[in-house]
Amino acid sequence: MKEIKNISRSRAQESSAAIERLYITMRHLFNRGFYKPMGISGETLREALLELRPEIYGTIAEEKVELSGLLYVIERLPVGIEECRYINLTSDEGYSKSHFQAIVPPKRRRNCYRIDEEQMNVEITRGRSDIYDILTHLTFIFIESHKIKDRILIDEEGKISRDWQKLEQAALQEKKLTQIEKEKAISHAANVLGRTFVEVLDIYDSFGTKEKPDRFLHIIYWLGKIAIEEVVENNKRTITFSPILRERLGHHIHGEIWANNIKEVLNENNLLGRPIHIISANMHSVMNSIFATHVLKTKFKGQSDFNIFEELSKQGAHDVRDKVEAFALQHGMFSLPDHSGTNIDVQIFDTAKIDWIKSAFPNAKVGKDNPVIIVMDYAFGEQAYETIDELLKPYKTGDDKILLNVESVSIMGKAGILEGGKGDIMIPNAHINEGTADNYFFENELTAAMFEGNDIPVFAGPMITVLGTSLQNKDLLKFFHESTWGVIGLEMEGAYYQKAIQSASKIRKSINPNVKVRYAYYASDNPLETGSTLASGGLGTTGVKPTYLITIKILEQIFNVK
Repeated sequence: MKEIKNISRSRAQESSAAIERLYITMRHLFNRGFYKPMGISGETLREALLELRPEIYGTIAEEKVELSGLLYVIERLPVGIEECRYINLTSDEGYSKSHFQAIVPPKRRRNCYRIDEEQMNVEITRGRSDIYDILTHLTFIFIESHKIKDRILIDEEGKISRDWQKLEQAALQEKKLTQIEKEKAISHAANVLGRTFVEVLDIYDSFGTKEKPDRFLHIIYWLGKIAIEEVVENNKRTITFSPILRERLGHHIHGEIWANNIKEVLNENNLLGRPIHIISANMHSVMNSIFATHVLKTKFKGQSDFNIFEELSKQGAHDVRDKVEAFALQHGMFSLPDHSGTNIDVQIFDTAKIDWIKSAFPNAKVGKDNPVIIVMDYAFGEQAYETIDELLKPYKTGDDKILLNVESVSIMGKAGILEGGKGDIMIPNAHINEGTADNYFFENELTAAMFEGNDIPVFAGPMITVLGTSLQNKDLLKFFHESTWGVIGLEMEGAYYQKAIQSASKIRKSINPNVKVRYAYYASDNPLETGSTLASGGLGTTGVKPTYLITIKILEQIFNVK
């Protein structure tokens, strides 16, 4: 009998197992209906996150408090959540019709409502990925809050350190701190956080807002205060999932309303029978690529198209953006702001109404059929399947079903790159769905060769659709990149888009079986490079050129421009 060898697991295998445990645990807690993140019920979630040590959460497994990760998370959670002991995840249950004011996080489109001093309700209308995202972020900040507690709590009876007393005084001040008061407070905060004075000083202002320039101290104070009360008074934080959310999740309720709204507008404007091209992108690149250079040619005389696009992308460029939008609305564009709860706005372009001489594509050859372009804003994770699956279904009118003549689906988005840097372009030929055995190979109408000669590095190969960008670490990503998988980047929606397209075209036959697909991404970060993760900050204008280059290549194919 052969001796069984003691097989040690690699960090990549451990990380993969930790991600699987995280998702199984989150689904279990969701079905249970509630849990206490820092209690026994939240222990598996905490342990899995600490074992995984995602890049975006930096020093989560060390004693010192992680500052860049905390900033990344705080920007994606509602203002004031650090003060709340009870967090209730709900469906769209009518709070928009109440006196409660919606709080929308700066970097995540979700409506949140502060019910009282202790409770925050967070509306989940974008599917399971939204739940995974918020639970991992909450677990992270609760772990960090207990690190603060460990540094300030001197004994079990609640005696606290002098540094904490001084930080509390500064944090509770109503007026803006003077430079001297601010630096004194930062000195005490640095001791509480296990960080140097300069580390805290460098990130301090990034947490601030116009109304609350010293918000950093406020956040640290409340995280520590509630963590102390959890230990001293056994008053644990609780996360609950509303019964309506548990009942509705996975039923495509918001996606169905969203898709029907689009089809009704198409029907009302006699566009349903025309060739349709769907593009998942932002709400400016297609509109600007078609109209901006004509509308703004006198204002930015002699400047290149990409310079104009950069000007349009700058903060405060509302006047020029409004001018382009007004022109677009007069020349075939319909604007459909979202009212379905998906948070996905839509634009529809009727090419029959475009004056091609007054566009960036004077040589467009659209033929007598005059295609219709549907531009949808970015979906979030699994929501991509829900929305595209519903959009590709036939339109029901009475007893009739009208099949949509979808000729192409194009996906343009941001992704993490595993070889290269911010602003580089990735052209996938397959999407691998992390945590499952699913993988989707496809013929991409876009090729790397099309993007060469533009001073932007281009990479081609498989990409991995991850369950959450905040749950990746270097070991796991190195495995996918360096093994025979040969992955070039990671994003959150690709496999879900392709799953919906394949089922509609190959199995359900609700759209053309030979529908063309185009996928292209530009790099928002390189999680394999220290200091280059999403937590290191945004792209700035680096993303403008690749965004518009991809958009223009997609439109050239739709408009048959050689």
